[in-house]
Amino acid sequence: MTPQQIQTFFTTLRAANPQPQTELEYSSVFELLTAVLLSAQATDVGVNRATRRLFAVAHTPQAMLALGLEGIEAHIKTIGLYRSKARHLLATCQILLDQHGGQVPRQREALQALPGVGRKTANVVLNVAFGEPTMAVDTHIFRLGNRTGLAPGRNPEAVERGLIRRIPAEFLVDAHHWLILHGRYVCVARKPRCWQCTVSACCGFKPKTAAP
Repeated sequence: MTPQQIQTFFTTLRAANPQPQTELEYSSVFELLTAVLLSAQATDVGVNRATRRLFAVAHTPQAMLALGLEGIEAHIKTIGLYRSKARHLLATCQILLDQHGGQVPRQREALQALPGVGRKTANVVLNVAFGEPTMAVDTHIFRLGNRTGLAPGRNPEAVERGLIRRIPAEFLVDAHHWLILHGRYVCVARKPRCWQCTVSACCGFKPKTAAP
């Protein structure tokens, strides 16, 4: 994609959705961190279903520790890998209390030091909670970066670096959401809906057929 195509690509996505939001449900930075931690290999719909139950009884690190491992597991058992995620969440809550006064840190290094929090999770928290121009490369963004020619790369970090370098600064804070939503609902994995795509003219992908 050329710089002009990238500009048009994001201008079009912004016009259709000026204030994109995460589809995870949360009411505090801690709840956001928890939801993102639970979202690995799970859908936002499934995570929201579980966190509605969980946050109703524990929405702070203190309350989560009081709930205990078995209590957390009981509320999130519908999510994949729930046992390991419950252990990570409990350990994260203890660290938040011991090292950060019960608050979610704003520094990448501190976030990635939390159990179960990798680069992608840290990027989501930094972007959604603190407005940082980070790029959390999930399966959707990785696919779009390569399929469209926006930022090809062999691994998520390579795609992340390419996106940060190529996306104009005016779009960076919201680009993460636009790309995820576009990948989730239009540029899907198996059969991209190119006939519905508002940015197909900017895209380097050429579908074999124009419609289903």
